[in-house]
Amino acid sequence: MASMFAKRHGPPGSSPATLLPHLVDGQIRKPEIQIIEYDRDSLEEREVVDLEELAAHLDNRKVTWINIDGLGDVEALKILGEKFHLHPLALEDVLNTGQRPKVEQSPDYLFIIAQMVYQDNSRAIRGEQVSFFLGKNFLITVQEEAEYDVFEPVRERIRSGRGSIRKSKADYLTYALLDSIIDHYYPVLEDVGTAIEELETDLLEKPSREMLVILHDYKRSLTQMRRFVWPLRDVINGLLHDTSGYITTPSKIFLRDCYDHTVQLMDLVESYKELTSGLMELYHSSVGLRTNEVMRVLTVITSIFIPLTFIAGVYGMNFAPQTADGRKLPYNMPELYLPHGYIDVMAIMAVIAVVQLIIFKRMKWL
Repeated sequence: MASMFAKRHGPPGSSPATLLPHLVDGQIRKPEIQIIEYDRDSLEEREVVDLEELAAHLDNRKVTWINIDGLGDVEALKILGEKFHLHPLALEDVLNTGQRPKVEQSPDYLFIIAQMVYQDNSRAIRGEQVSFFLGKNFLITVQEEAEYDVFEPVRERIRSGRGSIRKSKADYLTYALLDSIIDHYYPVLEDVGTAIEELETDLLEKPSREMLVILHDYKRSLTQMRRFVWPLRDVINGLLHDTSGYITTPSKIFLRDCYDHTVQLMDLVESYKELTSGLMELYHSSVGLRTNEVMRVLTVITSIFIPLTFIAGVYGMNFAPQTADGRKLPYNMPELYLPHGYIDVMAIMAVIAVVQLIIFKRMKWL
């Protein structure tokens, strides 16, 4: 299983604020830019072709949400940075994915990084970085890819006008998007938990090395989730205690609920990690128990054949019962000349084997 969160960084020793395009399959993909502008009474949603037109949306009284899907066009990000006064170091963090979730305060905006997790059409776990630039009346979000995101429920709420989102400012929109990111961790974790429980049943019945590999993959995924949920909790806590004025008091009330959800997610991740660790120990115990069962059966078989091998070895010795001239030699295996010696020895060996089996059965070794 490949890493959910692909990490990118500039070449070692490169200058600060070096912006490098994100390549997809070795090619540069032009980003898709969407703008949603709304207030209580109006809504405009469209694709953006010319970035120069975004400057006109900077100082209006409506909430302007600019969403960029794709990191292939460095020049577009530079133009965006010039229009909205975004620091080059922040833009570098946008392009260098796999960042630790964080919140940074600047004079013109709040810069937030979060990691979202979702399942694609094949139910595979995927994740990518989302960067937020929150200003007084605008919100810019930058995602890695255009195929998937977790923001469609928020878009539908904006289009339908349900709830408080059309009546609120950009900080409430930021809360709604962060809340959607956090909520989408739950179905992913539920699927992981269900798969782990099914593996537990299979491990008890018939453990295999393939199950151990799957368990290791789940544990690695959970470890990655923990690396991003833990600091995401700190991000929400930082927004709750924000003093810049970009987060208003009404939005902070909703952010408390986000904070509670991150705590719940941490509990889920930790419990599933402990469960995978326990199942790994169960696998090793099951394998050890199966090995002990095999060794016990082999030991019983060996114990049965030890006296039989002794008898066969004794009568396999080439001691003559008499000399060449016919003189008998006392105590030199006279049984070799018994008329039914072979049958008698085989019968004795069979009786010994049966008696041993009865003894082992009564001692519960079989």
